[in-house]
Amino acid sequence: MNSWHKSSYSMREQSCVEVAEGAVTVMRDTQNRELGHLAFSASEWTSLVDTLKRRD
Repeated sequence: MNSWHKSSYSMREQSCVEVAEGAVTVMRDTQNRELGHLAFSASEWTSLVDTLKRRD
């Protein structure tokens, strides 16, 4: 898995998420890292990103 990095969808907000891509994509809240993360398969991640793009 690649290292954690700030999501490009977070812009310059203080409330942002970090992602790490690999066999699965994982996402966590930057301000609450200790609470864990959500894991997405490739198809789930693609669907999430596509949905977010349509909302812009």
